[in-house]
Amino acid sequence: MIKLIGYFVLFISLACHAGNPMVVLKTGAEQPKKYLPQIQNKQVGLVVNHTSEINGTHLVDFLLSKNIKVKTIFAPEHGFRGNAAAGEEIEDGVDAKTGIPLVSLYGKNRKPTPEQLQGLDVVIFDVQDVGCRFYTYISTLHLVLEACAENHVSLLVLDRPNPNGDYVAGPVLQPKFQSFVGMDPIPIVHGCTVGELAQMINGEHWYDGNNKCELTVIPVENYTHKTRYTLPVKPSPNLPNDLSVRLYPSLCFFEATSVSVGRGTPFPFQVLGGPDSTLGSFTFVPEDIAGVAENPLNEGKVCYGIDLRTLRQVPEFTLKYFLEFYHRFKNEKDFLTRENWLNLLAGTDELIQQIRIGKTEEDIIRSWQPQLTKYKEIRKKYLLYPDFE
Repeated sequence: MIKLIGYFVLFISLACHAGNPMVVLKTGAEQPKKYLPQIQNKQVGLVVNHTSEINGTHLVDFLLSKNIKVKTIFAPEHGFRGNAAAGEEIEDGVDAKTGIPLVSLYGKNRKPTPEQLQGLDVVIFDVQDVGCRFYTYISTLHLVLEACAENHVSLLVLDRPNPNGDYVAGPVLQPKFQSFVGMDPIPIVHGCTVGELAQMINGEHWYDGNNKCELTVIPVENYTHKTRYTLPVKPSPNLPNDLSVRLYPSLCFFEATSVSVGRGTPFPFQVLGGPDSTLGSFTFVPEDIAGVAENPLNEGKVCYGIDLRTLRQVPEFTLKYFLEFYHRFKNEKDFLTRENWLNLLAGTDELIQQIRIGKTEEDIIRSWQPQLTKYKEIRKKYLLYPDFE
């Protein structure tokens, strides 16, 4: 059963949402009157990280101050405190501040086990997403939802805005390319908040097993899909600002290449460059940064390329940069170093095939439209907020 709590969305004009600083958003976590009564006297598990804050106070500390029985903390990629580098395995342990057992969902197991869920009445998911299929927080959401369904534990999602929630774009994931960077048949830019996505995964039953999860979503107050939203806390070490978050969908494909996206610099996902001096006039040198970029691509080498911090207008998801750099290399193997990884990020192997035969960006985008149209119809069923169209 899906339950929506409280007054759905406060009606304010879209114009106000787009530019009026007087409109105040309230995340799901910032509306405790709507969820505290549901979890009183219950054994609670939390899927949280450093973004799980209520006006500067971590959700764990807030709930403990309200005498909520927090039994287990589950940590996604980058860890509970958000200080682990991308891809770094997170260890189980105990939270030093509270003494609560800490279970990693980015280590040996990425899905809560029956033993880890035993004794829990409800799991709360409160993690800030950035609206891209390959950002692994939503893969964790999928697996947590599946585990809750299998073990008859209810799931409560405290929703947060999507900083890339004002459009939908990219290829839809093909089933044979399902992985931890793509669990569900959604496009790269899916246009959903985590609450909407949880409803979609649950409603479409995109997970294993016959049981359905008892899901509750606390919507964001005063939010629409046209809302401009600056993240108050960087969601992961290499997405430090609005520009990096906005460029992330377009630049992540470079992670399968010899071209650096700026990991190991003060401006990750805001620059592009490689050791070949013909790639551009802007230069940078990636260096090892503990907890942020350990052993980054092209470490210690001068990289030549482009500085996207000079953009006057940040584009929505685009293949422009990937295609430009692809054609700057005489030998594809010198550019594309991990083809399988590119296919997993894209959710298809058709993209690289289209690039190889010289399809333009317009041609490629046109080929995505039939599947995007089907996805958009599914998405409409689960929207909690006024849409961007």
